[in-house]
Amino acid sequence: MKVNIFDVAKKSGLSVVTVSRVINQAGTVRERNRQKVLQAMKELDYQPNAAARSLARGKTGIIGVAISTLNDSFFDAVVKEMNDRLAERGYFLALSVSTDVFKSFENSLFQEDRVDGLIVVSPTNEFAYITELQKKKIPFVLIDNQYCHDAVSSVIVDNFIGGYEATKHLIDLGHQTIAHIRGPEPFLSSAERERGYIHAMSEAGLTELWIEQGDFSISSGYDIVDGWIRNKKVPTAIFAADDFIAIGLMDACKTVGYRIPNDISIIGFDDQIFASEFRPHLTTVRQPAGELGRCAVDELIRKIDGVVDADTYHTIKLLPELVVRQSTAKRNHT
Repeated sequence: MKVNIFDVAKKSGLSVVTVSRVINQAGTVRERNRQKVLQAMKELDYQPNAAARSLARGKTGIIGVAISTLNDSFFDAVVKEMNDRLAERGYFLALSVSTDVFKSFENSLFQEDRVDGLIVVSPTNEFAYITELQKKKIPFVLIDNQYCHDAVSSVIVDNFIGGYEATKHLIDLGHQTIAHIRGPEPFLSSAERERGYIHAMSEAGLTELWIEQGDFSISSGYDIVDGWIRNKKVPTAIFAADDFIAIGLMDACKTVGYRIPNDISIIGFDDQIFASEFRPHLTTVRQPAGELGRCAVDELIRKIDGVVDADTYHTIKLLPELVVRQSTAKRNHT
């Protein structure tokens, strides 16, 4: 026979009301009585109903995550970490994959009575998200947002440092003709990685900048280098704004017989799963995917639980890490 709350009350020698308060983590129960209830639950192997517990707390027990794509192992890692972290806290993750913010709100779980909070990952239309969420009074946190907001909590990576470290690595290897293929608008990460490239070049006294517009795709990298090769104008090193662009570069170079890194050095950004599987293994700048997901969940739960004031906002900036592999080497002067 299934154990219920009345069995726990009888076993602990306390009232059903007290047992209910312990289950729902109310702060009005004496510690001695709380331990009695917990011990009785353990001995009876009683598992409280999650839906009923959430209802009693006035919460759904669900956190929404809005993201535009999952065709990216970096975002996969961020979402996985959020899911694991939320599960530890007793929450379920509800995922919405859509580039249309208003469709997400109209046709999904993301309403004030359906989720306790929302994490928005790399939004391209974040002002629409912010307006809707503030209007609905849903606690939320942004990851990899495109603009700086005084009244929004967010978790971002220091893309300027990442761009600087990537370019400086190539400079330290003796390269002087270094191209940068930037990411698309409106991504703040694109602008910040480009800014890091420019700063490193300027610091080294290399005034000849070589910047091309890319779009975070393999075909983008391939087409750009293919054009350079056709025009017989190729740099000795390239810093790509992400690993997809870098893989396209490598493909185009190998197709015409360019040796990597003997003839040309290539560095990417993100550290996608495939970065260490292609030959040669890709030197890249690793974004801390797990830490991004973890920090976003922690910040959101603090808001939901009232640990931080509703009008208190934080911008958490994390550092990337240069990962040196086989696709970069000292400049070949021959």
